[in-house]
Amino acid sequence: MRRQNQSSVSEFFLLGLPIPPEQKGMFFALFLGTYLTTVLGNLLIILLLRLDSHLHTPMYFFLSHLALTDVSFSSVTVPKMLLNMQTQHLSISYPGCISQMYFYILFGCVDNLLLAVMAYDRYVAICHPLHYTTIMREGLCVLLVAGSWILSCGSALLHTLLLAQVSFCADNIIPHFFCSLPILLKLSCSNTSLNELVVFTAGAAVVVFPLSGILVSYGHIGASILRAPSNKRICKALSTCGSHLSVVSLFYGTIIALYLSSSSSNSNDRDVIASLMYTVVTPMLNPFIYSLRNRDMKLALGFLFRNNSLFAK
Repeated sequence: MRRQNQSSVSEFFLLGLPIPPEQKGMFFALFLGTYLTTVLGNLLIILLLRLDSHLHTPMYFFLSHLALTDVSFSSVTVPKMLLNMQTQHLSISYPGCISQMYFYILFGCVDNLLLAVMAYDRYVAICHPLHYTTIMREGLCVLLVAGSWILSCGSALLHTLLLAQVSFCADNIIPHFFCSLPILLKLSCSNTSLNELVVFTAGAAVVVFPLSGILVSYGHIGASILRAPSNKRICKALSTCGSHLSVVSLFYGTIIALYLSSSSSNSNDRDVIASLMYTVVTPMLNPFIYSLRNRDMKLALGFLFRNNSLFAK
C-alpha cells in the first residue's frame, strides 16, 4: 500500500505467525494448551502462596506478583493471536492496538523490575542472613513492588502518549501477531525521531538497570560464598537462588535473542519467533521452574493435594 497523508487508519491487520495454512489447526491446539498451562500454573502458584502461611515471606510475596504479571503478560497477546488463527479475522481497532501495546510494555517492564527486586532479596538472605527480617520488612517489600508497578506504568504511558502524537496513513498491515511499538513506528508517516530516541533510552534503562542490579546482587552472593566456602553454604545458595537464576536466564536469554534477531537482515520471521518465546513460552515455564526446583513449593503443593483428597473422601 502507498502512504497517503490524506488518509487515516482506524484499524490495523495482524498477519500473525508464519504458519502454513494446513498446520494452523495443530499450532492453534498447541498454543491454546500453552496458554491454559500458563494461566493455570501461575494461578496455582498464587493460590498456594495465599493458602500456606509458611510461604508468607518476602521471596514468595515477590513471586506472587511475578506470577500475576506472567498471566497478565501472556493474556495481552495470546487470546487475540488464537482468535485470529481460528477465525481469520485479522483486524484490530486503533484503540485496541494502542491498548495492547500499552499493556505489553507495562507487564514486560514489571517482569524486568520484579526479577531485579527478587535478586536483591536473595542477596540480603545470603549475605546478611541475621539482618534479613530487619532489612526485608513488610513496608520495604510493598514499596519495592509498588515502585516496580509505578515505574512500569510511567514507562508504558510515556510510549503511549508519544505514539498518540504520531500519524498513520494508508499502511496498516502489521507483520506480527501483536501490536509491537517498533513496527507501529515503522508504519507511521510522520517524524518518529523523538519516539525512537525514547524507545532506545527508556528501553535500555528498563533492561540494563534491572539486569545490572541482578548481576551486582549475584556478584556479591558469589563473593560471599567464596570468602567462606563450604558445601552447606553452596547448597543453601543453590536451593535459594536456583529457581530465580533459571527464570532470569530464560527471561533475558529470550530478550537477547529478540534484539539479535531484530538487528539482523531479513529478520521478521525470527523476530516473531523470538517474541513468541518471550511472551508465550517463558511465562508458561516459570511455574514449573519454581514448583519443581523449590522444596517449599513442592511441600505446599503436596499439602494442598492431600487436603483435597481428604475432602473428596
